[in-house]
Amino acid sequence: MAGTRTQADEARETAVETALARLDLDAKTRLLAGQDMWTLPALPEIGLASLVMSDGPIGVRGVRWTADDPSVALPSPTALAATWDPELAHRAGVLLAQEARRKGVHVLLAPTVNLHRSPLGGRHFEAYSEDPLLTGLIGAAYVEGVQSGGVGTTVKHFVANDAETERFTVNNKVSERALRELYLAPFETIVAKARPWGIMTAYNAVNGTTMTEHHHLVNEVLRAEWGFDGANVSDWMAARSTTGAVEGGLDIAMPGPGTVYGPALAAAVRSGEVEEARVDEAVRRVLRLAARVGALKGAEPVVAEPPAEVDGQALAREIARRSFVLVRNEGALPLPPGGSVALIGAAARDARVLGGGSAIVFPARTVSPLDGLTAALPEGSLTYAVGADPNTELAVADKGFALRAVCRDAAGQVIGTCSAPNGQIQWMGSDLPEGVTHDTLHTVELTGTFTPRESGPHTLGIKGRGHFVLTVAGTTHYAGNRGGGRSEPFAAFFGGPEPHAVVELTAGEPVEVSLTHTVSIPADAPVKGVGFTLVHQEPRRDPDELIAEAVVAARAADTAVVVVATTELVESEGFDRTDLTLPGRQDDLVRAVAAVNPRTVVVVNSGSPVEMPWRDEVAAVLLTWFPGQEGGAALADVLTGAEEPGGRLPTTWGSLADAPVTRVAPTDGELPYTEGVFIGYRAWEREGRAPAHPFGHGLGYTTWAYDSLELDGTTAKVRVRNTGDRPGREVVQLYAAPTEPDAERPARELAGFATVTAKPGETVEAVIDIPRRVFEIWDEKTGSWSFVKGSYEIQAGRSIMDRRLTGTINV
Repeated sequence: MAGTRTQADEARETAVETALARLDLDAKTRLLAGQDMWTLPALPEIGLASLVMSDGPIGVRGVRWTADDPSVALPSPTALAATWDPELAHRAGVLLAQEARRKGVHVLLAPTVNLHRSPLGGRHFEAYSEDPLLTGLIGAAYVEGVQSGGVGTTVKHFVANDAETERFTVNNKVSERALRELYLAPFETIVAKARPWGIMTAYNAVNGTTMTEHHHLVNEVLRAEWGFDGANVSDWMAARSTTGAVEGGLDIAMPGPGTVYGPALAAAVRSGEVEEARVDEAVRRVLRLAARVGALKGAEPVVAEPPAEVDGQALAREIARRSFVLVRNEGALPLPPGGSVALIGAAARDARVLGGGSAIVFPARTVSPLDGLTAALPEGSLTYAVGADPNTELAVADKGFALRAVCRDAAGQVIGTCSAPNGQIQWMGSDLPEGVTHDTLHTVELTGTFTPRESGPHTLGIKGRGHFVLTVAGTTHYAGNRGGGRSEPFAAFFGGPEPHAVVELTAGEPVEVSLTHTVSIPADAPVKGVGFTLVHQEPRRDPDELIAEAVVAARAADTAVVVVATTELVESEGFDRTDLTLPGRQDDLVRAVAAVNPRTVVVVNSGSPVEMPWRDEVAAVLLTWFPGQEGGAALADVLTGAEEPGGRLPTTWGSLADAPVTRVAPTDGELPYTEGVFIGYRAWEREGRAPAHPFGHGLGYTTWAYDSLELDGTTAKVRVRNTGDRPGREVVQLYAAPTEPDAERPARELAGFATVTAKPGETVEAVIDIPRRVFEIWDEKTGSWSFVKGSYEIQAGRSIMDRRLTGTINV
């Protein structure tokens, strides 16, 4: 299923076998264990370089957590899926491969193709969609793009890692049918279309077996049935058992050096617990990965000449504007030329361009909405008011802070320094400043200046565990131990911040700040990590006062643009959401502004759905996801009408009260997927509930007529006409509905899509092939796909609820 081998593949296989034959047991088992946080050991005796991996769904961080080597930051994966454009996803992949090569990275730990099972999933911004077909096609194009640049991917997290609560231990109980039709489906599509060189198995268990030991899903389904021939890497610290992992098909246990492989695996072979042939299979797959990326001497890499260079800044801007979804527009957009604009919201000034957790990168520049509109609008036509701040708690020390990390040994001697992005230290494994080792490191001091932009009481605090000393302007405000909290790995990175100093400061006058952490790493820690954050909150002004100021600005302007947002304490890896409301007084702000300005445009800066109780009270609503480093420039493009918002919803947006699937918290370690195959729009339709904005919905700046639908077998030809007065792009969507009602099947499901462009008055044709799988269900009795013959209504339209043309096919 994953394609036949070429002559070049065969030559690489010969090189792999030659290399494998020269390795002894200790070398083989060492190769399967990370040597540190991000790399595998080099084996010079066979010409094998150290394989380097890096996080990177939206940008390639590299092996160091530092802003000294910036990364292009693309929009969030939800944004990429909102383009409904695999070709654009392919281009994103090509750029990320270019970034990976620049940073010496062989394998990108991406894409994330878990489904949006529930809107409460905290990491949904990092996955694509609630629909497996859309997810699979965007994911396949992304993988092809990255690998066309000679860099490997690890499609993750295999499988059913659809929420964050108890993610290290949860046992997700999923029916075989739901697994096949929903959760496995994107992985299957990507294996078939893109032949990924890697896959990452998840922390969670599925039906009682942890995924790093899941022989059935990894060896029998992924490999034997689908033909996947790549390497299987564990999620970081997910592997728990030497024999369980190797029998379950896990090739690489990350990170190192303390893993279940290496010496432990060699010992298991010598004691007869594990056959050496199993180890050889895993090593063969790792060497194959190395050969493909050019890290094995004597093996020709898959890509000898990298693709032409991509302009990362331009592509980030293009993806952003193509991803923005205009869900409501009562004539307010595009902005009328020459009019005045009041830009409102703390999120307009301090852009939230990416989600929290392992997807974080440090771009060389970030364009906020305020930056973008200031550059695009005539001088004097734009005013700004804070209005409301989404950050109701302390956030990472960012605007106005200039910090470095100074590392000292026990004698107080400086042994290394580096930049400290946003007051954060997140050093895992060997990711330490030049010249620093864990043996010599005693303290890390975050030190530098803070230049406030507002006068008044500023609050500073700490996120992290251990001993800290916090000093501001020469005064020590805290010296002591911070402990407790969650015991799971990475808790220091995802835990909550706490205030420890309130200091009166004057706008524009810099003060010295210092946060010193005494490093203490438990001897039994699986990974040596140093992680803590200096956090800050500006003077808290009366929220009613801020809203009143915004109202004055809005009343005086022709158009009011309100930017609302979530924060890292709302959407991040590491925890799920408890509600879908916007933090702080942002809903109150929108209502107050809309009451005085009938041309109120709301820009929603969130990676996944939020409730918008005011949506019918405003003139326009534009969803911008986490729009990446060029988000503000792209926003100006779209608001001014220089470009059209090109996005369509990859996930249903509705209220939590109406959402059909909301359970993400396990009971006694188990989370049953009782909804079966009914998630997302499938579940909304089954329940007969109308969401705020349906799957597939999105408006542009022109109008479209759907003229004809022609069906030839399972190929659909849809003719659409641009009936507006400007060029536009349309996403033509096909849905398949069995004409015989079946309570066990969704009423309809996405069967295909295509994007087309047309000038005013022009007619264009979208040709869409409907995959066979649309007409199949998984039969749990026979353990196989069952083709459901009969009559299907094929519906073409603009969303799951806006279906314009229908035709019938019999299969």
